[in-house]
Amino acid sequence: MAEGLAQVWTEKYRPNELNDVVGQEEIVSRLKAFVDNKSLQNLMFTGPAGTGKTTCAIAIARSLFGESWRGNMLELNASDERGIDVIRNKVKDFARTKPLGEVPYKVVYLDESDALTREAQQALRRTMEDYTRTCRFILSANYSSKIIDPIQSRCAIFRFRPILAEKISKRLQMVAEKEGVGLKEPGLDSILEIAQGDLRTAINLLQSASATAKTVDEEVVYAVASKAKPKDIAECVELALGGNFREAKDKLDSIMINQGLAGEDVIRQIHSTVLKMDIPDDKLVTILDTLGEYDFRIIEGSDERLQLNALLAQLYSLGKK
Repeated sequence: MAEGLAQVWTEKYRPNELNDVVGQEEIVSRLKAFVDNKSLQNLMFTGPAGTGKTTCAIAIARSLFGESWRGNMLELNASDERGIDVIRNKVKDFARTKPLGEVPYKVVYLDESDALTREAQQALRRTMEDYTRTCRFILSANYSSKIIDPIQSRCAIFRFRPILAEKISKRLQMVAEKEGVGLKEPGLDSILEIAQGDLRTAINLLQSASATAKTVDEEVVYAVASKAKPKDIAECVELALGGNFREAKDKLDSIMINQGLAGEDVIRQIHSTVLKMDIPDDKLVTILDTLGEYDFRIIEGSDERLQLNALLAQLYSLGKK
């Protein structure tokens, strides 16, 4: 157990082969065809965090280059190094040198490439044109719309979806078994609820929870995630709609103090909770519109406690109607 905790589990259990990637079967089958033919083209991986984009890029490099994959792959995080100088220096210098081994090209992986400035993207487009013989580019982005069209047109685009809960569940149970962690079903369900299709978040939550307690249950998961239980949020909303404003306010204050939640976190949790509650459509529409308004106010810098109390007042008034 102690040895397992000394290592980050997301890296320890990162798949080394495309066949082991979780929840992206269609994408994996197409990527395997590229690798088998050694006819890799420029690729763009788009989609939410924790869905396997970086894992697929590394697995491609391992499959193509074998033991020499580290020498033939340049991995950069564009959110840290997002300027034009990075493209002109690091990327260009790497792309112009010959690869090691039999494969006639190297691979540049740019993670979070949607963070590159437009000038850097223009320089990247030029580099992709000039070094097609010696280099292939794999770009990862959460939002493909932030990548300029000339780059998108030079890439085969793969859209990663959030991973299904049952796929994440199997993976977590496998990790828990190997690490000797007791994982109760309520704890597993809580992790799945918080992760929302993000496998990296799910595994990180499991590791954090296992460091806190020998058995991972609902209480531990929500404590380490610094989130309120959905049933507590639902109770707060029900109290406000039911005409018990002061009780709802006290409940919300207790939630925020005990969990250390920020105003934006509370708004998001209320949003996800009310969608699952049995609320008539006419009231639900009004609640969602109100949540959007108060979320905007908090983001713009208004006092979060004052705005959340005003939100409860709105729910109270809505319940009275």
